[in-house]
Amino acid sequence: MEIQVPAPVEQIIEQLNCCGYEACAVGGCVRDSLLGRTPGDWDITTSAHPNQVKALFRRTVDTGIAHGTVTVMVDKVGYEVTTYRIDGEYEDGRHPKEVEFTPDLLQDLKRRDFTINAMAYSRKTGMVDAFGGMEDLKAGVIRCVGNPIDRFTEDALRILRALRFSAQLGFEIEPETYEAIKIMAPNLKQISRERILVELTKLLLSEHPERIQMVYHTGMAPYISDTFGRVHLPLPVISPELPAKKHLRWAAFLQNEAEADAALILKQLKSDNDTINRTRILTRFAKASLPPEKAALRRVMSQMTPELYDDLLLLKESRQEELSQVRRLTEEIRRAGDCLSLKSLAVGGQDLMDAGIQPGKAVGEALNCLLELVFNHPEYNEKEILIQYALRKKPEALQQ
Repeated sequence: MEIQVPAPVEQIIEQLNCCGYEACAVGGCVRDSLLGRTPGDWDITTSAHPNQVKALFRRTVDTGIAHGTVTVMVDKVGYEVTTYRIDGEYEDGRHPKEVEFTPDLLQDLKRRDFTINAMAYSRKTGMVDAFGGMEDLKAGVIRCVGNPIDRFTEDALRILRALRFSAQLGFEIEPETYEAIKIMAPNLKQISRERILVELTKLLLSEHPERIQMVYHTGMAPYISDTFGRVHLPLPVISPELPAKKHLRWAAFLQNEAEADAALILKQLKSDNDTINRTRILTRFAKASLPPEKAALRRVMSQMTPELYDDLLLLKESRQEELSQVRRLTEEIRRAGDCLSLKSLAVGGQDLMDAGIQPGKAVGEALNCLLELVFNHPEYNEKEILIQYALRKKPEALQQ
């Protein structure tokens, strides 16, 4: 079987071959090519040692030279080239303490996680598939290379990667591998929360986000974080039709949690603040009804960006809420350009102080009062009307 290898990758492989070294594309790029998917990147494995690779190419970067990886730059794009290796003892459940280079490609493929990721290809060698990867691709199966307990003992993150690949590819996890996941779940405690977050996010962004349930079915959840393990069950249904936005899929997963709990779960997983804040806002409003009434909708719209408000509507519709009238009113509010924030008020703090309201707390209170007024009466958003209202409703704020 022949797969389409990009020209720069062919160039690197041919250069290595011309100098007497074996070289192949390997891993996920081979898997995705066979599935008709566009690989995110192309990795190359070779019999050449790192210093030999560096001697053959003009521009290289020592990406992970201690573990045999050199990045070869071609037209400002980097391609990782890694020497065939045998991993030594894994001392932290994630990284080998040392690696041993080997001239044998099969020894290198043998150390990899799943059969579908343990295939190599070049035009010279053809497809190298010693562990049934192509058969498992056709069957739609995630299976460890060799003994799954050994593979998960070497690197506990592989436990989550099995679930992530299952969700991304729509594959089933074969029984022996699945049972090993349940046995080895406690080893996730050895993995950094940042790496766990990456895998969970990829799972949620996949075409099968509902497979996040396997994290709980396999007993992994308590070892991810204490708050993650206390998520309310049964989990909500996450529609694959929801746009694959990080904050939106996380909010769909956490929609039954209190706002503070949802934020804490993401904080413990070392999520970025922007995702935490967006998810927190969405979970705050997910279960609250959106009355088909303009003043109430303006108040909700004022508490988030227009894009996040649209995400909220999508999230609610994924909960089978009927929002056709809400969407119509929302469009009318936007088309009319109604005021939805202090920034859009026809007056500012300086205007109120110029009118005689004392600087400080009173100005802020008056502005919030005016914003509430225009939520109910958008036609009042004119400078003179608002100043007169502020002076009439807040006499205690006037200068003596």
